[in-house]
Amino acid sequence: MSRIGNRKLSIPTGVTASLNGNVLTVKGAKGELTLTVDELIDVQISENEIETIRKNSSKRANVVQGTTNSLINNMLIGVSNGYEKGLEAVGVGYRFNVAGNKLTINAGYSHPVVMEAPAGITITGVSNTEITIAGIDKQKVTEFAAKVREVREPEPYKGKGIRYKGEHVRRKEGKKAAK
Repeated sequence: MSRIGNRKLSIPTGVTASLNGNVLTVKGAKGELTLTVDELIDVQISENEIETIRKNSSKRANVVQGTTNSLINNMLIGVSNGYEKGLEAVGVGYRFNVAGNKLTINAGYSHPVVMEAPAGITITGVSNTEITIAGIDKQKVTEFAAKVREVREPEPYKGKGIRYKGEHVRRKEGKKAAK
């Protein structure tokens, strides 16, 4: 039995949710998101609550109920508050340059890496070595942040690379001189 799937989600003020067939639409101050609900799940919307109910007791229905509930919760948070992920570049000469929806990364390669943000994602440069990726869709924000981090992941010996804001990189000790 899914504990996550059984929770009732409260709809924040200023957010409206509507169900048309098996498509759930959530509108808020920041934008609008839609979700196609699986046929094994029944979504019930009351005045200020959303509830997901399984149509049968199969294992797949149990799994999908929890996933659907979490996705709806992410949608409610996204359209009301939004999501953001901070990244920082650590290393000599490592820096970010933001121009519109294009991000140029200098991360120790012979060439700069240019990435374009997907629709609905905004990139703001805090400084040369820090950026913030923001949007209403949690999956898009975290996926793009992971792609940026993938350009040069932090290495454990010197700690250089692109890391999430507040991420701890476990450092390794290098080779020791022979006695």
